[in-house]
Amino acid sequence: MQVTMELFIVVAALTLIIQAGVLVLLFFQLRKTTDSVNKMVGDLHSRIGPILTRTQIMLDETQPKITALVEDASHIVYLTRSQAQKFDRIATEASDRLRGQLVHIDRILTGTLEAVEDAGSQVRRTFWGPVHKASALVQGIKIGLDVLRSRRSAPSRSASESAVEQEDELFI
Repeated sequence: MQVTMELFIVVAALTLIIQAGVLVLLFFQLRKTTDSVNKMVGDLHSRIGPILTRTQIMLDETQPKITALVEDASHIVYLTRSQAQKFDRIATEASDRLRGQLVHIDRILTGTLEAVEDAGSQVRRTFWGPVHKASALVQGIKIGLDVLRSRRSAPSRSASESAVEQEDELFI
């Protein structure tokens, strides 16, 4: 048992030495990596530093221009809004006037059509009424003449036959 114990102690000592060696190697590698990273950071800082400086200078120079640009854009939006409101007001007024004119024209046309209709009715009553009466009078005279002619030309016919003929002529 003692041999195993000695063997165990030797193995543990060797592993401790190996671990210490690995830790020392890791320390040196970490130091080397840290130096490399520090060198890269310094190099990056030396490269980015002038870019940041130029960017800051450019921003300082363009800030008044950007401010003026924003103010001009704001003024343009204000003017556009006021012009749109004016246009809306003018369009509304024009629409109202047009609506009024259309109502006025509608009244005029309605009055004109009513006057034309009344005139047509008057013409029908005053002109066509007497024409119909005259036509009826002429028709009556014509029938009267036909009746007189038929009495002269046919005295031998009986009264009932002549009455039937007169009714037929009047019916037509």
